[in-house]
Amino acid sequence: MKYYTYILRCSDGTLYTGYTNDLNKRISDHNSGKGAKYTKVRLPVELVYYEEYESKSEAMSREWHIKHDMTRAEKESLIKSKQSQSQ
Repeated sequence: MKYYTYILRCSDGTLYTGYTNDLNKRISDHNSGKGAKYTKVRLPVELVYYEEYESKSEAMSREWHIKHDMTRAEKESLIKSKQSQSQ
């Protein structure tokens, strides 16, 4: 099973970071109002970044570091670097 750490851009421009083992379902849950309290009032959300991990603990650790150790500018840079890699 794969685990994912992801960043969403909310309708108000804020960023939300989470982790899951089913990325598509989790984004769908967020957009249907069944995700997190934070995103529920900021719909719709858009997946702008994700990383894949082999274990839940790795994904959870990365989520924590993104949420607590990174500034908004650093998160935006991470998102931008991923988008430029996929082009």
